Amino acid sequence: MRVDAHHHVWDLSVRDQDWITGPELQPLRRDFGVADLAPQARAAGVDRTVLVQTITVPEETPEFLALAARSELIAGVVGWTDLTRPDVADELARLRELPGGRHLKGIRHQVQGETDPEWLLRPDVRDGLAAVAEAGLVYDLVVLPHQLPACVRAAAGHPGLTFVLDHLGKPPIATGALNPWATVVRALAELPNTVCKLSGMVTEADHAKWTVDGLRPYADTVLDAFGPGRLMFGSDWPVCTLAASYGQVVDAAEELAGGLGAEERAEVFGGTATRVYRL
Repeated sequence: MRVDAHHHVWDLSVRDQDWITGPELQPLRRDFGVADLAPQARAAGVDRTVLVQTITVPEETPEFLALAARSELIAGVVGWTDLTRPDVADELARLRELPGGRHLKGIRHQVQGETDPEWLLRPDVRDGLAAVAEAGLVYDLVVLPHQLPACVRAAAGHPGLTFVLDHLGKPPIATGALNPWATVVRALAELPNTVCKLSGMVTEADHAKWTVDGLRPYADTVLDAFGPGRLMFGSDWPVCTLAASYGQVVDAAEELAGGLGAEERAEVFGGTATRVYRL
C-alpha cells in the first residue's frame, strides 16, 4: 500500500483558515477537498492517505473523522484536542466513539505557533501527552528548529509515545544552512520512539527556484538519522502547491529516495506510515 502520510483539506464556507494571510499564501485562500486530491493521488500511485489537522478548534477533528468514514482514500486522521484540558483522556475516548472514530490515529497541536520554546515540557502538556500514549495514539510534532530541543526532551520523557516529526522540523532550506537543525534532529532520531516525515520541504525552500539537489542535504540527513523504517513520505498538499504540484512533490521524494533499495523505498512510501499509524 502506497501512503501519503500528510495532507490537509479545508472548506472556507465552514470556517476560516485564519493562518492564510498575506500575498504569499493567497493561492491557498480557496477550498481544497478530497475530490480535488483524489485524482492527483491516483495518478501518483497513492492508495491511502493520512489527513492532518489544520487549526486548533474542537469541531475540526469530528468533521475529519466523518470525512474519513466516507472516503476510500483517507485511512487515518491526525486530529486536534486541547492537551491541557484535565479530561483529555475522556475527550480522546469520546472522539473514538464518533462516526469514523476508528480512523483517529494521532493528535497534533500547532506548537510552531507557541511563543514558549519549551511548551511541550509544561506539566499540563506532559499530562496530555501521557493520555495520548495511553490511548494508543501517536503525536505529530509541527515545530520550528528552535523548538527541537524541547522535542528531544519530550520524547525522552515519554518513551511509550511515538512522536512523528512533521516536515523534518522545518529546516531553513531556503538559506542552505544545515546546523544547528541537523545536530538536534540527529539527537531526536537517537530516541527509538521517534519517526520523521519526508514532507514540507519545497515550501521551506525557495518556492520559485527550489531544486531536488537543494533538498538533498536535508533529506539525506533524516534518511541517515532515522533510516527508512522510521521515515514516511507526506505531500503536505495543498500547502505544497505554493511551490510545486502534487506530482512534482512525489517525483522529488522518489528522486531523493532513489539510492535506497526496493524494500527500503517501500518503507518510506507506505510501510512506515502503515505501521506507525496502524492503518
